[in-house]
Amino acid sequence: MKEKRRYERFSVRLPLNLKLLTSSRTRRLDVETKDISASGAFIYTKDASYIPDDTRFLIASSYAHIRNIELKKWKRLENCAGTMVRATSEGIAVRFNRPVELFV
Repeated sequence: MKEKRRYERFSVRLPLNLKLLTSSRTRRLDVETKDISASGAFIYTKDASYIPDDTRFLIASSYAHIRNIELKKWKRLENCAGTMVRATSEGIAVRFNRPVELFV
């Protein structure tokens, strides 16, 4: 099967903070990625059942000080916006509104 992804996907656990933008209320979640690309990420969360399809998010890196040498190459995500495109029992897939730079 031919790969259809436009951007390379990396299996890495990055801590993120999601701010859900819904009409009813604002909620924040501290989560971790399963994988990420310039166009989106799969995010582990057990809270996926209450998140409606097409929910919009503001996404930011939640690590204040990078101690892990593996994470030093990753750029911090700040005020990145995205939309949930699907949910599974493991978590949610989020498509970024625009491609992001992943490395420093």
